[in-house]
Amino acid sequence: MEKNSLGVIGGMGPKATSVFFDKVIDYTDADKDQDHINMVILNHATLPDRTKVILNGEETQFLDEIKSDINLLESAGVANIAIPCNTSHYFYDQMQTLTTIPIINMVDETVRYIAETFGINSKVGILATNGTIRTRIYERACNNHQLNLHVPDDQLQNQIMGIIYNDIKSGTGVNITVIEEIINHLISKEACDCVILACTEFSVVSLSEQVNKYCVDAMNILVQESIRRSV
Repeated sequence: MEKNSLGVIGGMGPKATSVFFDKVIDYTDADKDQDHINMVILNHATLPDRTKVILNGEETQFLDEIKSDINLLESAGVANIAIPCNTSHYFYDQMQTLTTIPIINMVDETVRYIAETFGINSKVGILATNGTIRTRIYERACNNHQLNLHVPDDQLQNQIMGIIYNDIKSGTGVNITVIEEIINHLISKEACDCVILACTEFSVVSLSEQVNKYCVDAMNILVQESIRRSV
């Protein structure tokens, strides 16, 4: 396989992985098939739930399983690895020690983009899983880039988790109005300059143009960086 091919560890969740694939195709400047990047996508849907293993102290269960995925991508000869799942980046350092292939750090790339776009000392809201929030991966990244992360209160965070697991992941249907109300609350009531969509499940949802202008979708940042490294 060519040197600039991209490996993808997906399945977290499967729909989000398919959206990632579609976005890579849509965002690539291509006039013919051969202009697109080469990808090897592993849709490992049975990987343990990231939030559960983190909160239950069962990290080795996740790392043991993802190691085989990394080995497969190594054997396929990929040049970079993308993992379209924010919560999994809690394990970023440990995953990177398992391979010499660079793993694109979606969290750091997203926060760097926000610092460059909105400026230092910006106040940043976040929509994410409990696992992402409690591990403080975005908080630490924001601190490193002189940004101020605003974490939703417990009541709002419970609502966000319900949307992620009960509505989007389960496929029972999403009330986009509720999501937009949460984002508007963070912008207007909490005075956030932008809101990170820090769960790839939100990438499945089509928000209005008015609300979207305040959002930074971490998946979009990962897509753009994946293309940049692969063309």
